[in-house]
Amino acid sequence: MDHSPQLKSEEVRALCQAVCLLQSEEECYRFFEDICTISEIKSIAQRLSVARMLDGEATYQEISKATGASTATISRVNRCLQYGSGGYRLVLDRLIKQDEKAQGGEE
Repeated sequence: MDHSPQLKSEEVRALCQAVCLLQSEEECYRFFEDICTISEIKSIAQRLSVARMLDGEATYQEISKATGASTATISRVNRCLQYGSGGYRLVLDRLIKQDEKAQGGEE
């Protein structure tokens, strides 16, 4: 799939490559803490939580109450889930698989 022309730059490509090089959750924490502000990290994490809840068919009101996200943020994430480039879907499906594996390993 082609990506947004606004994203295509050598800097963004280098960032994506750098993220792909991270090998553990600890490395992700270290990298993102250095490259982003705490507020930026929390905003990104909130959007992922919103996406997970939307995928679970929670209502906007439930999502807002649980995450503190505004209805504008929830709507934007929902638009991306429905009409975006598939990034949320890719990650959500992998998180679901990971959760299923973890639950299967505990039984």
